[in-house]
Amino acid sequence: MTDLTLERVSYRYPDGGALALDGIDLHIAAGERVALIGQNGSGKTTLVRHLNGLLRPSSGRVLHDGSDVAARTVARLARSVGLAFQDPDRQIFAGSVRREVEFGPRNLGLSGAALRAAVDEALAEVGLATEAGTNPYDLGASRRKLLALASVQAMRTPVLVLDEPTTGQDMRGVATVKRVIDAAHAAGRSVIAISHDMGFVAESFDRVIVLRAGKVILDGSPALVFAKASWDALRSTYVEPPLPAIVGSRLGVDGTPTDAELLAAL
Repeated sequence: MTDLTLERVSYRYPDGGALALDGIDLHIAAGERVALIGQNGSGKTTLVRHLNGLLRPSSGRVLHDGSDVAARTVARLARSVGLAFQDPDRQIFAGSVRREVEFGPRNLGLSGAALRAAVDEALAEVGLATEAGTNPYDLGASRRKLLALASVQAMRTPVLVLDEPTTGQDMRGVATVKRVIDAAHAAGRSVIAISHDMGFVAESFDRVIVLRAGKVILDGSPALVFAKASWDALRSTYVEPPLPAIVGSRLGVDGTPTDAELLAAL
């Protein structure tokens, strides 16, 4: 498993662009489930792209298990951190669903029965087992997003990063994403997700990090981050707490960001 650390990481886009990250200090222990939230442009996607080397800090360091990754290639870092993009069409390229899911684990050295097993398991996890021979672009947008998730899941990297995994998903799709996260967590892998779905965040993650203008402004459990004392900070980055947290506060029961926690407190 892999510990991730950012030490005073700042990132400015080239040619005098915006400062997207501003002195981020962050540690994510192996096996954690962490959600990153905040308004568009707050630095969430920029941050996760530093974890697998797609972006490199303008200053500061990114460490895996305490070792600076500055000299490691993206290909090498992909063995530790798998990233499913927000837009699956930026990730999908193969002519069939199976070949798409095979690509990552094959490049990590899997072959033969082990490769087939990894692909079959990943396809079953996202409900695409019967679509192995289908051209990915014959799938709808929500199912292409699940395909991109399967492609990363099949690599079984110690860290799984998901950028807006529930966007465009119906209730069944959201339930599928939750099952994948639970399975990865049960296997000891870290899961990091960017999301604007606060109900999903509260139900599926143990830690919530709130970004604003490239800085961390809140970091804690869902009960802490979505408690009434944090609402002004949340709203400063255009985030509304999940409905159970709002209802709980009005009923005099704080720290209840999920339906189950609210019902248990009443």
